[in-house]
Amino acid sequence: MERMYADFSWDRVVELMAIDSPTGYTATAANWVRDTFAGMGFHAELTTKGGVLVDLGGKNADDGLLLAAHCDTLGAMVAEVKGNGRLRITPLGGMNANNAEAENVRVRTRNGKVLEGTCQLCDASIHVNGDYSTTKRTFDTVEIVLDENVTSAEETRALGVEVGDIVCFETRTRRTESGYLKSRFLDDKLSVGILMGFAKYLSDNHIVPERRVWLHITVYEEVGHGGAASVPAGVTEAISVDMGCVGNGLQCTERQVSICAKDSGGPYSYEVVGKLIEAAKATGADYAVDVYPHYGSDVEATLSGGADLRHGLIGAGVYASHGYERSHIDGVYNTLLVLTGYLKV
Repeated sequence: MERMYADFSWDRVVELMAIDSPTGYTATAANWVRDTFAGMGFHAELTTKGGVLVDLGGKNADDGLLLAAHCDTLGAMVAEVKGNGRLRITPLGGMNANNAEAENVRVRTRNGKVLEGTCQLCDASIHVNGDYSTTKRTFDTVEIVLDENVTSAEETRALGVEVGDIVCFETRTRRTESGYLKSRFLDDKLSVGILMGFAKYLSDNHIVPERRVWLHITVYEEVGHGGAASVPAGVTEAISVDMGCVGNGLQCTERQVSICAKDSGGPYSYEVVGKLIEAAKATGADYAVDVYPHYGSDVEATLSGGADLRHGLIGAGVYASHGYERSHIDGVYNTLLVLTGYLKV
């Protein structure tokens, strides 16, 4: 596989990052994903739940492979319009108040307005608040300060803001000259881009895999049930293409593809993990095998939903997960290599 497909993947990631899609607010992103795959000539349809199911084709429909990634991200929801006109928020997924602080946000109201603001510590002026440094950051001690002239709940509500509105955090997406990829929500829009690069490779080279291959781009992974449904008939294996963890005690770097042997949900299929390792070796992919201490994936939700299949998990290495995340274009390319090796295409 040519490296240009890694660059194609990243270009799609940049486009997808521009579409806000916290869990529960994913329709625009899902429609874009569907249309992008359809534009490459593949049948893509929305599931009832709101995800995207893509048929990449293949000869053997009785031994199908399902590749899953997710386009829902972390974010927040308005939990209270406070008396001073500011907003108390509740996290969507594993958003952490410690790294949400001082980030720009967009508040999307149900009447279609988009209001800018910032997530700040309550009483955020260091020259005024003597407890600034010692205050524990939680979603009760930070708030959204709207960039509007509001000082009361009534004035904020007059703008159309209400409990249940979605709060979207800036992504700050960029690629460095050295190939590093930095952004919020690389988990897991980076992998959606990788699957688009893989689909583009199949399309450009008129490749029909020996096995029927499906993609499921889910929209509720960050709250645990994204992959719990929509498994096509004949699928015998499912592999999550999600971020690979980088951190203390793990081998993987941002420039590698990570193959997960076990996470908080237990071990992945010994057979599938073995075949993923063989695929990495056969294609010359730079890889690491790791155990993730605090992680759960779409395919574990698929198994919990009752599917009888073997499961695995791979992904480009990502540092600072659920924060301002970083990967590398080499990690994207190595993940693509493992996918081509696994399917022998």
